[in-house]
Amino acid sequence: MKEAELYKIERGKVRCLACNHKCIIAKESTGICGVRKNINNKLYLLVYGKVASMNVDPIEKKPLYHFLPKTNAFSIGTIGCNFRCDFCQNFEISQNRGIIGEEITPEQIVENAIKTGCKSIAYTYNEPAIFIEFVKDVAKIAKEKGLKNILVTNGYLSKESFDYIKDYIDAANIDLKSFKEEFYNKYCGGKLKPVLDNIKRFYDAGIHIEITTLIIPGLNDNEKELEKIAKFIASIDKKIPWHISRFFPMYKMLDKQVTSIDALQKALKMGEKHLKYVYIGNV
Repeated sequence: MKEAELYKIERGKVRCLACNHKCIIAKESTGICGVRKNINNKLYLLVYGKVASMNVDPIEKKPLYHFLPKTNAFSIGTIGCNFRCDFCQNFEISQNRGIIGEEITPEQIVENAIKTGCKSIAYTYNEPAIFIEFVKDVAKIAKEKGLKNILVTNGYLSKESFDYIKDYIDAANIDLKSFKEEFYNKYCGGKLKPVLDNIKRFYDAGIHIEITTLIIPGLNDNEKELEKIAKFIASIDKKIPWHISRFFPMYKMLDKQVTSIDALQKALKMGEKHLKYVYIGNV
């Protein structure tokens, strides 16, 4: 573990600044993510240098279709998450509360990326905001070596976290899971507005962004809601790619049906009324 940088002391407790929860953490406790711990009123990142998942992935899998196409991204993630999505596709690591992972240094990660011919490093599989100090240490070295850095994020990082990392990030895929506040509250344990704010923030900073929405039958597949998402993206830039992803029963939503191809096609046609680039994924 390593002492975190994004925190402050507040009323004798630690206030974490890594994401929009901004947890107040008592001694010997962790925040919502489970990996940032108050030890004697210092905040420590328990997963620094502990990679739970590490792979060479096609960049299109992130998904990014308009950034370094047909290249590979060296992809890493830790355990833990600041969301608790009932439909999480990576719940084995994101909802794991044990501190596990392969010990590896930022230098070794960059070396592995270069050795495997990757053009970028992607911080993915779980939410990178919760291990943002580790991300920055890797990203700084990667940038020096000519590699690009990619965040695959739920968009719930704090303004402090964004400012801390923005100069090292070249591209991001941001989840926009719904356009309803109640969906974020009930199924993710978060709020919608910070995600919308961060999408604008990334775009305004000149970082390449693409948006992903996982279409879950009966929850966020209403055509009016999907059109609101498409219009919101278009209000920023009609050329931002939107990935409409197919849901498969997972984690706490094993009772849900797989998203039909017909529903995806309808969403695609609607999206194309407002956006230049809309893609169906996970089919």
